[in-house]
Amino acid sequence: MDGGMVKTSVRILVVEDFEPWRDFFRAELGRDLEMEIVGELSDGTQIVQEVERLRPDLILMDIGLASINGIEAAKLVHECCPNTKILFVSENRSADIAHKAMESGGNGYLVKIDVRKELLSGIRAVLAGRRFISTSMAGHFLVETTLSAQAMQLSWIMALIS
Repeated sequence: MDGGMVKTSVRILVVEDFEPWRDFFRAELGRDLEMEIVGELSDGTQIVQEVERLRPDLILMDIGLASINGIEAAKLVHECCPNTKILFVSENRSADIAHKAMESGGNGYLVKIDVRKELLSGIRAVLAGRRFISTSMAGHFLVETTLSAQAMQLSWIMALIS
């Protein structure tokens, strides 16, 4: 104990249908003393009940779940527990899917090909309140953000002139 302070770990719920990925998350996060996997689900049907019961700080959420996809599951989580952070971890590299995931209440999007090098930084970014986008997806978001910013500037200029 450090001056009477007890350090609490980050509570993580893993929602992933592919067992080898759940095994990987368990092994990878088991090395970090600050993180604890408090539960695992292989589909999204029980997500609200488990989130309410376990009260995780963060959910690692796959998108391609069998009964209810991760995007729909995230919407349900966001409605019942808006303070729970969601980091999507998916094989899908579609910018459209990533946008839908982020709009559904996601705080980050990590492509599985980048997981080995970006999992912990993604988790830490999301827990710190920042958005996280996988390196292999960043170009899609950078272009859109730049275009959105330019459109916003143009609309301000147009409002000023009229």
